[in-house]
Amino acid sequence: MTQITDMLDLLQQHKISDLRNILTTMEPADIAILVEEIPEEYVPLVFRILPKELAADCFVEMDPDVQESLIHAFSDKELREVLDELFLDDTVDIIEEMPANVVRRILKNTDPQTRQIINEVLKYPKDSAGSIMTIEYVDLRKNMTVEQAFKRIRAYAIDKETIYTCYVTDDARHLIGIVTARTLLLSDPNALIGDIMETNIIYVDTMEDKENVAKIFDKYDFLALPVVDREGRLVGIITVDDAMDVMQEENEEDFAKMAAMSPIEDSYFKTTVLHHAKNRILWLLVLMVSATLTGLIITNYQTAFAAYPLLIAFLPMLMDTGGNCGSQASTMIIRGMAIDDIGLGDFLKAWFKEIRIALIVGAALAAVNTARVMIMYQDLPLALATSLAMFCTVCIAKSLGVIMPMLAKRLKLDPAIMASPLITTIVDCCSVIIYFTVATKILNI
Repeated sequence: MTQITDMLDLLQQHKISDLRNILTTMEPADIAILVEEIPEEYVPLVFRILPKELAADCFVEMDPDVQESLIHAFSDKELREVLDELFLDDTVDIIEEMPANVVRRILKNTDPQTRQIINEVLKYPKDSAGSIMTIEYVDLRKNMTVEQAFKRIRAYAIDKETIYTCYVTDDARHLIGIVTARTLLLSDPNALIGDIMETNIIYVDTMEDKENVAKIFDKYDFLALPVVDREGRLVGIITVDDAMDVMQEENEEDFAKMAAMSPIEDSYFKTTVLHHAKNRILWLLVLMVSATLTGLIITNYQTAFAAYPLLIAFLPMLMDTGGNCGSQASTMIIRGMAIDDIGLGDFLKAWFKEIRIALIVGAALAAVNTARVMIMYQDLPLALATSLAMFCTVCIAKSLGVIMPMLAKRLKLDPAIMASPLITTIVDCCSVIIYFTVATKILNI
Protein backbone atom coordinates (compact mmCIF):
# COMPACT_ATOMS: atom_id res chain seq x y z
CA MET A 1 0.00 0.00 0.00
CA THR A 2 2.91 2.38 0.78
CA GLN A 3 4.39 1.81 -2.70
CA ILE A 4 1.04 2.62 -4.34
CA THR A 5 0.75 5.83 -2.31
CA ASP A 6 4.31 6.81 -3.24
CA MET A 7 3.61 6.11 -6.91
CA LEU A 8 0.47 8.27 -6.85
CA ASP A 9 2.30 11.08 -5.10
CA LEU A 10 5.05 11.10 -7.75
CA LEU A 11 2.44 11.03 -10.53
CA GLN A 12 0.47 13.90 -9.02
CA GLN A 13 3.65 15.92 -8.51
CA HIS A 14 4.68 15.15 -12.12
CA LYS A 15 7.99 13.66 -10.94
CA ILE A 16 8.02 11.26 -13.86
CA SER A 17 11.80 10.82 -13.93
CA ASP A 18 11.88 9.81 -10.25
CA LEU A 19 9.05 7.35 -10.77
CA ARG A 20 10.79 5.85 -13.79
CA ASN A 21 13.98 5.35 -11.80
CA ILE A 22 12.06 3.51 -9.08
CA LEU A 23 10.11 1.31 -11.48
CA THR A 24 13.18 0.24 -13.46
CA THR A 25 14.61 -1.34 -10.30
CA MET A 26 11.50 -3.50 -9.78
CA GLU A 27 10.49 -6.88 -11.19
CA PRO A 28 7.80 -6.89 -13.94
CA ALA A 29 5.37 -8.95 -11.81
CA ASP A 30 5.65 -6.42 -8.95
CA ILE A 31 5.10 -3.48 -11.29
CA ALA A 32 2.03 -5.22 -12.73
CA ILE A 33 0.54 -5.60 -9.24
CA LEU A 34 1.11 -1.90 -8.50
CA VAL A 35 -0.33 -0.79 -11.84
CA GLU A 36 -3.49 -2.82 -11.21
CA GLU A 37 -4.05 -0.92 -7.94
CA ILE A 38 -3.71 2.67 -9.18
CA PRO A 39 -6.56 4.67 -10.80
CA GLU A 40 -7.19 3.63 -14.41
CA GLU A 41 -6.39 7.06 -15.85
CA TYR A 42 -2.77 6.78 -14.65
CA VAL A 43 -2.10 3.32 -16.09
CA PRO A 44 -1.19 4.36 -19.68
CA LEU A 45 1.18 7.05 -18.36
CA VAL A 46 2.98 4.64 -16.05
CA PHE A 47 3.27 2.08 -18.84
CA ARG A 48 4.68 4.64 -21.30
CA ILE A 49 7.50 5.72 -19.00
CA LEU A 50 8.85 2.17 -18.75
CA PRO A 51 11.69 1.00 -21.04
CA LYS A 52 10.35 -1.04 -23.96
CA GLU A 53 11.54 -4.45 -22.81
CA LEU A 54 10.43 -3.91 -19.20
CA ALA A 55 7.07 -2.58 -20.41
CA ALA A 56 6.49 -5.73 -22.49
CA ASP A 57 7.44 -8.02 -19.59
CA CYS A 58 5.14 -6.06 -17.31
CA PHE A 59 2.30 -6.20 -19.86
CA VAL A 60 2.44 -10.02 -19.89
CA GLU A 61 2.04 -10.12 -16.09
CA MET A 62 -0.99 -7.81 -16.01
CA ASP A 63 -4.58 -8.86 -15.48
CA PRO A 64 -6.51 -9.27 -18.79
CA ASP A 65 -8.80 -6.35 -17.87
CA VAL A 66 -5.82 -4.02 -17.50
CA GLN A 67 -4.28 -5.36 -20.71
CA GLU A 68 -7.51 -4.66 -22.59
CA SER A 69 -7.71 -1.15 -21.15
CA LEU A 70 -4.13 -0.44 -22.23
CA ILE A 71 -4.68 -1.80 -25.74
CA HIS A 72 -7.60 0.61 -26.14
CA ALA A 73 -5.35 3.45 -24.95
CA PHE A 74 -2.46 2.52 -27.28
CA SER A 75 -1.92 4.02 -30.68
CA ASP A 76 -1.26 1.49 -33.44
CA LYS A 77 2.44 2.37 -33.27
CA GLU A 78 2.56 1.73 -29.50
CA LEU A 79 0.68 -1.53 -29.86
CA ARG A 80 3.10 -2.75 -32.55
CA GLU A 81 6.06 -1.87 -30.33
CA VAL A 82 4.64 -3.89 -27.45
CA LEU A 83 3.77 -6.86 -29.65
CA ASP A 84 7.26 -6.83 -31.18
CA GLU A 85 8.73 -7.28 -27.69
CA LEU A 86 6.43 -10.15 -26.69
CA PHE A 87 7.23 -13.81 -27.16
CA LEU A 88 4.78 -15.57 -29.44
CA ASP A 89 3.24 -17.78 -26.75
CA ASP A 90 2.57 -14.72 -24.58
CA THR A 91 0.86 -13.01 -27.51
CA VAL A 92 -1.34 -16.07 -28.05
CA ASP A 93 -2.23 -16.17 -24.34
CA ILE A 94 -3.28 -12.52 -24.45
CA ILE A 95 -5.35 -13.03 -27.61
CA GLU A 96 -7.23 -15.92 -25.98
CA GLU A 97 -8.33 -13.60 -23.14
CA MET A 98 -9.43 -10.66 -25.31
CA PRO A 99 -12.83 -9.89 -26.91
CA ALA A 100 -13.14 -10.19 -30.69
CA ASN A 101 -12.71 -6.48 -31.46
CA VAL A 102 -9.44 -6.33 -29.50
CA VAL A 103 -8.18 -9.53 -31.15
CA ARG A 104 -8.79 -8.02 -34.57
CA ARG A 105 -6.75 -4.96 -33.62
CA ILE A 106 -3.90 -7.07 -32.25
CA LEU A 107 -3.74 -9.21 -35.41
CA LYS A 108 -3.96 -6.10 -37.56
CA ASN A 109 -0.77 -4.78 -35.93
CA THR A 110 1.30 -7.94 -36.36
CA ASP A 111 3.28 -8.76 -39.46
CA PRO A 112 1.78 -11.33 -41.88
CA GLN A 113 4.20 -14.12 -40.91
CA THR A 114 3.52 -13.72 -37.18
CA ARG A 115 -0.22 -13.49 -37.84
CA GLN A 116 -0.12 -16.77 -39.74
CA ILE A 117 1.79 -18.50 -36.93
CA ILE A 118 -0.62 -17.15 -34.30
CA ASN A 119 -3.60 -18.43 -36.28
CA GLU A 120 -1.95 -21.86 -36.56
CA VAL A 121 -1.37 -22.03 -32.80
CA LEU A 122 -4.93 -20.91 -32.09
CA LYS A 123 -6.24 -23.87 -34.09
CA TYR A 124 -4.94 -26.35 -31.52
CA PRO A 125 -7.43 -27.53 -28.88
CA LYS A 126 -7.39 -25.41 -25.72
CA ASP A 127 -6.08 -28.24 -23.53
CA SER A 128 -3.37 -29.45 -25.94
CA ALA A 129 0.39 -29.03 -25.89
CA GLY A 130 0.18 -27.14 -29.18
CA SER A 131 -1.90 -24.41 -27.57
CA ILE A 132 0.82 -23.49 -25.05
CA MET A 133 3.96 -23.96 -27.15
CA THR A 134 6.16 -21.27 -28.66
CA ILE A 135 8.04 -21.48 -31.94
CA GLU A 136 10.88 -19.33 -30.60
CA TYR A 137 13.68 -21.83 -30.13
CA VAL A 138 17.23 -22.33 -31.42
CA ASP A 139 17.69 -25.14 -33.93
CA LEU A 140 21.03 -26.56 -35.06
CA ARG A 141 22.30 -29.15 -37.56
CA LYS A 142 24.35 -32.19 -36.60
CA ASN A 143 27.12 -31.37 -39.11
CA MET A 144 27.75 -27.97 -37.49
CA THR A 145 30.78 -27.44 -35.30
CA VAL A 146 30.42 -26.01 -31.81
CA GLU A 147 31.93 -22.75 -33.05
CA GLN A 148 29.34 -22.53 -35.85
CA ALA A 149 26.61 -23.31 -33.36
CA PHE A 150 27.65 -20.38 -31.18
CA LYS A 151 27.65 -18.08 -34.21
CA ARG A 152 24.10 -19.18 -34.99
CA ILE A 153 23.01 -18.69 -31.38
CA ARG A 154 24.50 -15.17 -31.30
CA ALA A 155 22.80 -14.32 -34.60
CA TYR A 156 19.31 -15.63 -33.83
CA ALA A 157 18.96 -16.09 -30.06
CA ILE A 158 18.06 -12.48 -29.28
CA ASP A 159 14.43 -13.20 -30.21
CA LYS A 160 14.26 -16.66 -28.64
CA GLU A 161 12.56 -17.38 -25.33
CA THR A 162 15.26 -19.77 -24.12
CA ILE A 163 18.71 -20.74 -25.38
CA TYR A 164 19.77 -23.09 -22.60
CA THR A 165 18.64 -26.06 -24.69
CA CYS A 166 19.15 -26.13 -28.45
CA TYR A 167 17.41 -28.60 -30.74
CA VAL A 168 19.12 -30.54 -33.51
CA THR A 169 17.01 -31.18 -36.61
CA ASP A 170 17.61 -32.60 -40.08
CA ASP A 171 16.76 -30.85 -43.34
CA ALA A 172 13.12 -31.94 -43.02
CA ARG A 173 12.92 -30.46 -39.46
CA HIS A 174 12.71 -33.91 -37.82
CA LEU A 175 13.95 -33.74 -34.24
CA ILE A 176 17.08 -35.90 -33.95
CA GLY A 177 18.84 -34.59 -30.84
CA ILE A 178 19.27 -31.90 -28.21
CA VAL A 179 22.34 -30.14 -26.87
CA THR A 180 22.54 -27.84 -23.85
CA ALA A 181 24.46 -24.59 -23.57
CA ARG A 182 26.56 -26.21 -20.85
CA THR A 183 27.61 -29.01 -23.21
CA LEU A 184 28.49 -26.49 -25.91
CA LEU A 185 30.57 -24.38 -23.52
CA LEU A 186 32.53 -27.40 -22.30
CA SER A 187 33.13 -28.89 -25.76
CA ASP A 188 35.97 -28.33 -28.21
CA PRO A 189 35.09 -25.53 -30.70
CA ASN A 190 35.78 -27.92 -33.59
CA ALA A 191 33.62 -30.77 -32.22
CA LEU A 192 30.60 -31.69 -34.32
CA ILE A 193 27.13 -31.20 -32.86
CA GLY A 194 26.23 -34.72 -34.00
CA ASP A 195 28.97 -36.13 -31.76
CA ILE A 196 27.98 -34.29 -28.59
CA MET A 197 24.20 -34.14 -28.88
CA GLU A 198 21.85 -36.22 -26.71
CA THR A 199 19.70 -38.54 -28.81
CA ASN A 200 17.56 -39.98 -26.00
CA ILE A 201 14.92 -37.26 -26.28
CA ILE A 202 11.74 -36.82 -24.29
CA TYR A 203 9.17 -34.90 -26.33
CA VAL A 204 5.41 -34.52 -26.68
CA ASP A 205 2.98 -34.47 -29.56
CA THR A 206 1.10 -31.27 -30.37
CA MET A 207 -2.17 -32.95 -29.32
CA GLU A 208 -0.87 -34.18 -25.94
CA ASP A 209 -2.98 -33.02 -23.00
CA LYS A 210 -1.28 -30.02 -21.40
CA GLU A 211 -1.86 -31.49 -17.94
CA ASN A 212 0.32 -34.45 -18.94
CA VAL A 213 2.91 -31.98 -20.21
CA ALA A 214 2.98 -30.30 -16.79
CA LYS A 215 3.51 -33.69 -15.16
CA ILE A 216 6.52 -34.32 -17.41
CA PHE A 217 8.07 -31.01 -16.31
CA ASP A 218 7.44 -31.92 -12.69
CA LYS A 219 8.93 -35.40 -13.12
CA TYR A 220 12.08 -34.49 -15.04
CA ASP A 221 12.69 -30.88 -13.88
CA PHE A 222 12.93 -29.66 -17.48
CA LEU A 223 13.37 -26.02 -18.43
CA ALA A 224 11.89 -26.66 -21.87
CA LEU A 225 10.23 -29.54 -23.71
CA PRO A 226 10.15 -30.04 -27.50
CA VAL A 227 6.82 -30.43 -29.30
CA VAL A 228 6.61 -32.43 -32.53
CA ASP A 229 3.86 -33.12 -35.04
CA ARG A 230 2.68 -36.57 -36.09
CA GLU A 231 5.61 -36.93 -38.51
CA GLY A 232 8.14 -36.20 -35.76
CA ARG A 233 8.96 -32.72 -37.06
CA LEU A 234 9.85 -30.10 -34.47
CA VAL A 235 7.14 -27.42 -34.43
CA GLY A 236 7.78 -25.70 -31.09
CA ILE A 237 8.82 -25.93 -27.47
CA ILE A 238 7.04 -25.50 -24.15
CA THR A 239 8.93 -23.57 -21.48
CA VAL A 240 8.78 -24.13 -17.74
CA ASP A 241 6.87 -20.88 -17.06
CA ASP A 242 4.01 -22.08 -19.27
CA ALA A 243 4.05 -25.48 -17.57
CA MET A 244 3.79 -23.76 -14.18
CA ASP A 245 0.77 -21.81 -15.43
CA VAL A 246 -0.87 -25.10 -16.41
CA MET A 247 -0.13 -26.60 -12.99
CA GLN A 248 -1.69 -23.61 -11.25
CA GLU A 249 -4.72 -23.71 -13.53
CA GLU A 250 -5.24 -27.43 -12.90
CA ASN A 251 -4.79 -27.01 -9.15
CA GLU A 252 -7.38 -24.23 -9.06
CA GLU A 253 -9.79 -26.34 -11.11
CA ASP A 254 -9.34 -29.37 -8.83
CA PHE A 255 -9.72 -27.20 -5.74
CA ALA A 256 -13.05 -25.88 -7.03
CA LYS A 257 -14.31 -29.36 -7.89
CA MET A 258 -13.25 -30.74 -4.52
CA ALA A 259 -15.33 -28.00 -2.90
CA ALA A 260 -18.35 -28.92 -5.08
CA MET A 261 -18.12 -25.84 -7.31
CA SER A 262 -17.64 -25.24 -11.00
CA PRO A 263 -14.22 -23.68 -11.71
CA ILE A 264 -14.06 -19.90 -12.24
CA GLU A 265 -11.68 -18.21 -14.67
CA ASP A 266 -11.50 -14.74 -13.11
CA SER A 267 -10.38 -13.79 -9.61
CA TYR A 268 -12.80 -14.01 -6.67
CA PHE A 269 -13.64 -10.30 -6.58
CA LYS A 270 -13.87 -9.88 -10.36
CA THR A 271 -16.38 -12.72 -10.65
CA THR A 272 -19.92 -11.42 -10.24
CA VAL A 273 -22.20 -12.57 -7.43
CA LEU A 274 -24.56 -14.13 -9.98
CA HIS A 275 -21.72 -16.05 -11.61
CA HIS A 276 -20.49 -17.31 -8.23
CA ALA A 277 -24.01 -18.46 -7.43
CA LYS A 278 -24.38 -20.25 -10.77
CA ASN A 279 -21.07 -22.06 -10.23
CA ARG A 280 -22.19 -23.34 -6.84
CA ILE A 281 -25.92 -23.92 -7.02
CA LEU A 282 -25.95 -26.93 -9.35
CA TRP A 283 -23.70 -28.99 -7.10
CA LEU A 284 -25.58 -27.83 -4.02
CA LEU A 285 -28.86 -28.92 -5.58
CA VAL A 286 -27.40 -32.33 -6.43
CA LEU A 287 -26.07 -32.74 -2.90
CA MET A 288 -29.33 -31.53 -1.34
CA VAL A 289 -31.42 -33.98 -3.34
CA SER A 290 -28.99 -36.82 -2.62
CA ALA A 291 -29.12 -35.98 1.08
CA THR A 292 -32.87 -36.55 0.90
CA LEU A 293 -32.07 -40.24 0.58
CA THR A 294 -30.43 -40.13 4.01
CA GLY A 295 -33.60 -38.61 5.41
CA LEU A 296 -35.73 -41.35 3.89
CA ILE A 297 -33.50 -44.02 5.42
CA ILE A 298 -33.76 -42.41 8.86
CA THR A 299 -37.55 -42.23 8.51
CA ASN A 300 -37.69 -46.01 8.07
CA TYR A 301 -36.21 -46.44 11.55
CA GLN A 302 -38.73 -44.32 13.46
CA THR A 303 -39.74 -47.33 15.54
CA ALA A 304 -36.14 -47.74 16.68
CA PHE A 305 -36.08 -44.10 17.78
CA ALA A 306 -39.32 -44.54 19.67
CA ALA A 307 -38.02 -47.64 21.46
CA TYR A 308 -34.56 -46.23 22.17
CA PRO A 309 -34.62 -42.37 21.91
CA LEU A 310 -30.95 -42.06 22.88
CA LEU A 311 -29.94 -43.53 19.50
CA ILE A 312 -30.61 -40.22 17.76
CA ALA A 313 -27.95 -38.47 19.86
CA PHE A 314 -25.15 -40.55 18.29
CA LEU A 315 -26.26 -40.16 14.67
CA PRO A 316 -24.51 -36.81 13.91
CA MET A 317 -21.25 -38.05 15.42
CA LEU A 318 -21.37 -41.24 13.36
CA MET A 319 -22.20 -39.44 10.10
CA ASP A 320 -19.53 -36.77 10.62
CA THR A 321 -16.87 -39.36 11.46
CA GLY A 322 -17.72 -41.44 8.40
CA GLY A 323 -17.68 -38.38 6.12
CA ASN A 324 -14.35 -37.19 7.52
CA CYS A 325 -12.76 -40.63 7.09
CA GLY A 326 -14.01 -40.88 3.52
CA SER A 327 -12.74 -37.38 2.73
CA GLN A 328 -9.30 -38.18 4.13
CA ALA A 329 -8.97 -41.32 2.02
CA SER A 330 -10.34 -39.76 -1.17
CA THR A 331 -8.07 -36.71 -0.81
CA MET A 332 -4.99 -38.92 -0.53
CA ILE A 333 -6.04 -41.05 -3.52
CA ILE A 334 -6.90 -38.01 -5.66
CA ARG A 335 -3.56 -36.43 -4.82
CA GLY A 336 -1.74 -39.69 -5.58
CA MET A 337 -3.41 -39.96 -8.97
CA ALA A 338 -2.71 -36.29 -9.74
CA ILE A 339 1.04 -36.77 -9.30
CA ASP A 340 1.02 -40.24 -10.93
CA ASP A 341 1.93 -41.92 -7.66
CA ILE A 342 -1.23 -44.05 -7.87
CA GLY A 343 -2.61 -45.62 -11.05
CA LEU A 344 -5.75 -47.58 -11.83
CA GLY A 345 -3.70 -50.77 -11.66
CA ASP A 346 -2.89 -49.98 -8.02
CA PHE A 347 -6.50 -50.32 -6.86
CA LEU A 348 -6.07 -53.43 -4.71
CA LYS A 349 -2.78 -52.18 -3.29
CA ALA A 350 -4.31 -48.81 -2.37
CA TRP A 351 -7.47 -50.38 -0.95
CA PHE A 352 -5.48 -52.85 1.15
CA LYS A 353 -3.43 -49.99 2.58
CA GLU A 354 -6.50 -47.90 3.39
CA ILE A 355 -8.40 -50.81 4.95
CA ARG A 356 -5.47 -51.45 7.29
CA ILE A 357 -5.49 -47.77 8.21
CA ALA A 358 -9.26 -48.06 8.75
CA LEU A 359 -8.83 -51.02 11.13
CA ILE A 360 -6.43 -49.03 13.30
CA VAL A 361 -8.42 -45.79 13.19
CA GLY A 362 -11.75 -47.57 13.63
CA ALA A 363 -10.51 -49.55 16.65
CA ALA A 364 -9.14 -46.40 18.30
CA LEU A 365 -12.34 -44.40 17.75
CA ALA A 366 -14.52 -47.31 18.88
CA ALA A 367 -12.50 -47.72 22.09
CA VAL A 368 -12.79 -44.04 22.96
CA ASN A 369 -16.50 -44.06 22.13
CA THR A 370 -17.10 -47.13 24.34
CA ALA A 371 -15.40 -45.44 27.28
CA ARG A 372 -17.37 -42.24 26.73
CA VAL A 373 -20.74 -44.00 26.57
CA MET A 374 -19.99 -46.05 29.67
CA ILE A 375 -18.96 -42.96 31.62
CA MET A 376 -21.94 -40.91 30.52
CA TYR A 377 -24.74 -43.51 30.31
CA GLN A 378 -23.49 -46.74 31.94
CA ASP A 379 -25.17 -48.60 29.04
CA LEU A 380 -23.00 -51.46 27.73
CA PRO A 381 -25.34 -52.58 24.88
CA LEU A 382 -25.54 -48.97 23.61
CA ALA A 383 -21.76 -48.64 23.84
CA LEU A 384 -21.26 -51.85 21.87
CA ALA A 385 -23.84 -50.88 19.24
CA THR A 386 -22.44 -47.39 18.60
CA SER A 387 -18.81 -48.50 18.69
CA LEU A 388 -19.34 -51.44 16.32
CA ALA A 389 -21.27 -49.16 13.97
CA MET A 390 -18.41 -46.65 14.22
CA PHE A 391 -15.82 -49.29 13.35
CA CYS A 392 -17.82 -50.58 10.36
CA THR A 393 -18.52 -47.03 9.12
CA VAL A 394 -14.83 -46.12 9.17
CA CYS A 395 -13.96 -49.23 7.14
CA ILE A 396 -16.71 -48.55 4.59
CA ALA A 397 -15.80 -44.85 4.33
CA LYS A 398 -12.10 -45.57 3.75
CA SER A 399 -13.00 -48.15 1.10
CA LEU A 400 -15.31 -45.71 -0.70
CA GLY A 401 -12.53 -43.11 -0.54
CA VAL A 402 -10.45 -45.43 -2.71
CA ILE A 403 -13.18 -46.83 -4.94
CA MET A 404 -14.95 -43.62 -6.00
CA PRO A 405 -12.00 -41.53 -7.30
CA MET A 406 -10.65 -44.54 -9.18
CA LEU A 407 -14.10 -45.28 -10.61
CA ALA A 408 -14.30 -41.69 -11.81
CA LYS A 409 -10.90 -42.04 -13.45
CA ARG A 410 -11.99 -45.28 -15.13
CA LEU A 411 -15.07 -43.48 -16.49
CA LYS A 412 -12.84 -40.69 -17.91
CA LEU A 413 -14.11 -38.20 -15.31
CA ASP A 414 -12.05 -35.92 -13.08
CA PRO A 415 -11.40 -37.78 -9.80
CA ALA A 416 -11.65 -34.44 -7.97
CA ILE A 417 -15.45 -34.54 -8.27
CA MET A 418 -15.41 -37.47 -5.84
CA ALA A 419 -13.95 -35.34 -3.07
CA SER A 420 -15.38 -34.14 0.22
CA PRO A 421 -19.01 -33.01 -0.39
CA LEU A 422 -20.06 -35.87 -2.66
CA ILE A 423 -18.33 -38.68 -0.82
CA THR A 424 -19.61 -37.32 2.52
CA THR A 425 -23.18 -37.53 1.24
CA ILE A 426 -22.74 -41.13 0.10
CA VAL A 427 -21.00 -42.15 3.32
CA ASP A 428 -23.83 -40.56 5.31
CA CYS A 429 -26.31 -42.95 3.70
CA CYS A 430 -24.06 -45.93 4.38
CA SER A 431 -23.40 -44.93 7.99
CA VAL A 432 -27.11 -44.57 8.76
CA ILE A 433 -27.88 -48.02 7.33
CA ILE A 434 -24.95 -49.58 9.22
CA TYR A 435 -25.86 -47.81 12.47
CA PHE A 436 -29.47 -48.88 12.62
CA THR A 437 -28.77 -52.39 11.33
CA VAL A 438 -26.22 -52.93 14.12
CA ALA A 439 -28.31 -51.15 16.78
CA THR A 440 -31.50 -53.07 16.07
CA LYS A 441 -29.65 -56.37 16.30
CA ILE A 442 -27.69 -55.65 19.48
CA LEU A 443 -30.47 -53.74 21.27
CA ASN A 444 -33.26 -56.08 20.07
CA ILE A 445 -35.54 -53.28 18.87
